[in-house]
Amino acid sequence: MSRPLLEVADLIHSAGTAFIERNRNWIRWTHIKVLLAIARCRTAALGGHIDECTRCGHRATISYNSCRNRHCPKCQTGARETLDPIPTPRTASLALRPCRVHPAISTGSAGLQNKKIVYSLLLRASAETLLEVARNPTHLGAEIGFFSVLHTWNQKLQLDPHS
Repeated sequence: MSRPLLEVADLIHSAGTAFIERNRNWIRWTHIKVLLAIARCRTAALGGHIDECTRCGHRATISYNSCRNRHCPKCQTGARETLDPIPTPRTASLALRPCRVHPAISTGSAGLQNKKIVYSLLLRASAETLLEVARNPTHLGAEIGFFSVLHTWNQKLQLDPHS
């Protein structure tokens, strides 16, 4: 794979420090960590290794280690192109995938004094909605099968029941 003329890391190297200084009022340490990871990704700063063929002993040039940060375009673009993963709930609604699996999210913010009843109602409402919409001839006109997963926390580890 050939290196593009300009990468995000090049922008961070040239303007990252000034950007951080100009935006100190809102930028957080987590943002700075991402910028540093992208700038150091696949450079000598993270170390490297030499790939060697186990049969003939041929050695390739040095391969620098990646940062593996989920925001890094070098690390995640290849994974996205290679694996083509199922979309996250955020991206699922943006484009229908060319497959028969489509995630659907149901949320509930009712008081959770009796979790068993609330979670049961949430899952039942989610199931009945999916079945009713799928049966409607203007939508799908079919009987569908599905499974539900109850998530009780959001990305910030705050209570957020959704299925």
